[in-house]
Amino acid sequence: MRYCDSFFEYRRRATREVVVGDPARGGTIIGGDSPVVVQSMITCDTMDTAACIRETLALVEVGCQIVRITAPTVKDAANLEMIVAGLRARGCHVPIVADIHFKPEAAIEAVKWVEKVRVNPGNYADKKKFAVKEYSDAEYEAEVRRVEDAFAPLVIEAKRLGRALRIGTNHGSLSDRIMNRWGDSPAGMVESALEFARFCRRHDFHNFVFSMKSSNPKVMIECYRLLVGRLEELGPDWNYPVHLGVTEAGEGEDGRIKSAIGIGALLCDGIGETIRVSLTEDSPREIPVCRDLLAQVPSLTTAAIGIPVVGSGLPWNPFEFARRESAAADFGALKCGAGNLVRVAVTRATFDSVAPKISARADVRPEAIYEDLNVQEIDPRGEFTVACDSQLVTVRDDVPLPAITAFRLLAVRLSEQGRRNPILLKDCLEVPSSPWPSDVALLRSSVVIGSLLADGVGDAILVRNESVAGMSLRLAFNVLQAAGCRSFKTDYVACPSCGRTLFNLQTVTAQIKARTEHLKGVKIAIMGCIVNGPGEMADADFGYVGGAPGKINLYVGKNAVKFNIPEDQAVERLVDLIQEHGKWVDAATP
Repeated sequence: MRYCDSFFEYRRRATREVVVGDPARGGTIIGGDSPVVVQSMITCDTMDTAACIRETLALVEVGCQIVRITAPTVKDAANLEMIVAGLRARGCHVPIVADIHFKPEAAIEAVKWVEKVRVNPGNYADKKKFAVKEYSDAEYEAEVRRVEDAFAPLVIEAKRLGRALRIGTNHGSLSDRIMNRWGDSPAGMVESALEFARFCRRHDFHNFVFSMKSSNPKVMIECYRLLVGRLEELGPDWNYPVHLGVTEAGEGEDGRIKSAIGIGALLCDGIGETIRVSLTEDSPREIPVCRDLLAQVPSLTTAAIGIPVVGSGLPWNPFEFARRESAAADFGALKCGAGNLVRVAVTRATFDSVAPKISARADVRPEAIYEDLNVQEIDPRGEFTVACDSQLVTVRDDVPLPAITAFRLLAVRLSEQGRRNPILLKDCLEVPSSPWPSDVALLRSSVVIGSLLADGVGDAILVRNESVAGMSLRLAFNVLQAAGCRSFKTDYVACPSCGRTLFNLQTVTAQIKARTEHLKGVKIAIMGCIVNGPGEMADADFGYVGGAPGKINLYVGKNAVKFNIPEDQAVERLVDLIQEHGKWVDAATP
């Protein structure tokens, strides 16, 4: 099974076209030869027609090409008629997508008025109970038929009306039936989506796209690779486009880094026909990040370098994450490789700038100076030798390859020699002649290093795209945290808000961070409603979830333990819960 033609040369995946709306009147085409489409989602109450129109126009103004609106009830879905009519009356023909969870009847209403409907196979015809049950083959097939009976009316209407669908699975929100046979796994996510695709195909309906979202970039990458690999196996007429996104990425640098790792890694492998960067910020702020991310792909990839096509036989499994095995090497006063933490090196200039400002207790600190390391610099295109497995290696700066390609090639060549040398990753092989803007440097470094870490390659990293010394050091640690390689601070999983949200996500996220951001290694999920609740926060330690207007439910893992807490008390009750479970420490005195 393969998910791309070459691990080294950029070739965009060939897909069929999915038509969303009337392209002659502002609609768009996803896939085929069309450029990657950028989309987002409004956050207001769907029953507030004026606010929905206003937020949609604001997104279109900054370049959003598809706008999604939640439709939690039939009443909300019916009001999409008024929203769409208001937009069209204002000359705005951007395609509108209805976001559906739990309510097939809402989907049937919404498809009358919008160009596209998103459904989640995990909850379209099921209410998740986290029930453990063994299904016989007959029982399993009976459940599949029940779900198909619930979904078929939407497919028939979408085909009749010329609409598009998005089959969007989310990590942690799979149905109990899928969970009990496949587990909460990428394989389960793919099978769940393929079930719904088969339902569509039985009605000769093909105007749909897939998505495979997770808040963990490595899981998200694995899911999309596996999906595309399975589609390739199923045959050339299964060439459906995919929508890329890291769900609940959060805000600020962390949200941008997670999104860049997940989305960027796949774009650089030629996967992805439409994207959304999900941030816990005002949604128009997502669009420039999408544009900046797309703009980096050409310079981070290459179309032809003369390396043989590789679809199998890699020294690692691209469909199942495992860190590359390596020997231990000295890394300053520390060890790298051999299962040790991925280390952070800095240039001497960066060290000289930041060292005097770092306190003795700081978690973010240089772990070695690159110029002082015993590191062998290699051109992986030709023959080379290394003396022993404990020799730290990297790619030479003058190698005229994109960094992702060069380091993948180095890992392959070492494997061919039977070598387990630890590898120091660089975010670039040519130091920028003039500084990148910090937001662009962040994206470029995240894509390069994050892609390689998601492959399992890398025992140490060096960030040079960011020219400001302190910011480059912080960026290195933030990339490692986002990629799941280091945990030096609290990790937050926060949804980007929508019309279902039962509290102000941005305000509450800031309040929770103010109380908990010193809890190194603790993961806290902040979810606006039950849709993004116990399932989609997946592996968080604690969860803060909107249960009703003004009421919050608190979770430990996927289990709700406190219910209907008044919102003005909920942050402190969350702190109490963390204390009860032995995860609380007092913040250090400055």
